[in-house]
Amino acid sequence: MSLAALLVLADGRFPAGGHAHSGGAEAACKAGRIHDAATLADFCRGRLHTSGLVAAGLAAAAALGLDPVELDAAADARTPSPALRTAARRLGRQLLRAARATWPADELDALAVAFPRGAHQPVVLGVTARAAGLGPSDAAHVAAYESVSGPATATVRLLGLDPFEASAVLARLAPELDAVSARATEAARRARDEGTRALPAASSPLLDISAQVHAAWPVRLFAS
Repeated sequence: MSLAALLVLADGRFPAGGHAHSGGAEAACKAGRIHDAATLADFCRGRLHTSGLVAAGLAAAAALGLDPVELDAAADARTPSPALRTAARRLGRQLLRAARATWPADELDALAVAFPRGAHQPVVLGVTARAAGLGPSDAAHVAAYESVSGPATATVRLLGLDPFEASAVLARLAPELDAVSARATEAARRARDEGTRALPAASSPLLDISAQVHAAWPVRLFAS
């Protein structure tokens, strides 16, 4: 494992397009579900244990070398919201562009050919981690971290929340993030023998509904 590669991939400044997405925080702020550091922590915790867990499992499985076509279909099945499927593929396409420029690899080129309109972002993340010499646990940690860091960063912009408070929320979630990553990695290892049905399929209906509502807004700060 290359620690430097892990830091590059997890860096919010890596040009993968995540800065344009709030992870559901914009809709939650407008609805009043996020209005301070405590409610941000509740939102992030819920997202980590649902969509974050799912993304971490898919990323870990892709890093292990499972078929990305099968994993993309599994991601589709675990993403009932059309708006979130669209966002995931846009993010996947942007991440793949950045990954191919950073860690050129045949498997990344093959992924681009198989999914010209973009594969789901966690699948691309896992293949990218593999190309960068990282393991399934690394990929799971990056996916889990992204599931909470995006909303935390977005809330600073949306509410003017103190960035020190937002960072403290992420720091306090660290033990849970480690646990989610470990659970996702173990599921990915089972998926090598049991197929994609072994991967997490936690649901977050409110996030799905909010994403559809958010997509219909005529004016919004974030793409999703």
